[in-house]
Amino acid sequence: MRKILIFGNSGSGKSTLARQLADSEGLPHLDLDTLAWRDEVPPIRQAPAVSYQAMQEIIGQSDGWIAEGCYADLLAMLVDECNEMIFMNLPLEDCLRNARSRPWEPHKYESEAAQNANLPMLLEWIRGYDEREDELSRAAHQRLYDRFDGRKQMVTANSPAGQS
Repeated sequence: MRKILIFGNSGSGKSTLARQLADSEGLPHLDLDTLAWRDEVPPIRQAPAVSYQAMQEIIGQSDGWIAEGCYADLLAMLVDECNEMIFMNLPLEDCLRNARSRPWEPHKYESEAAQNANLPMLLEWIRGYDEREDELSRAAHQRLYDRFDGRKQMVTANSPAGQS
């Protein structure tokens, strides 16, 4: 049974690919955005140990799963349990275009207007991917990918229809 980590920059197509695989293979889809943050305004990162406990509760309920997100620190906690990695390593312009055209994500925003109001911040965040040096950077994702000895794939472009 597949146990897949999907990671990359915001707007790279992680969630789209994870949903497609989850639907086609009947696997639970774990969106790390839902576990990485405390439910506060402004949002504050959850302690990694708390996020890890929540991840274990979810993935422990199935022989296979898909976990996706941009948090190399949280993904690293699952490396020993996964058997496959997909690094969505798209050019920044593709990520920016995808972010501008993404549908409303009701599990993240209370309204489409709230999501649209956050778009300028998201686009700036995407632009900083190569400059960041934290667990949300291209460098951290590359290290995670390079250290993994199992089945892995690097995706550098979305499919022509905009799907990964």
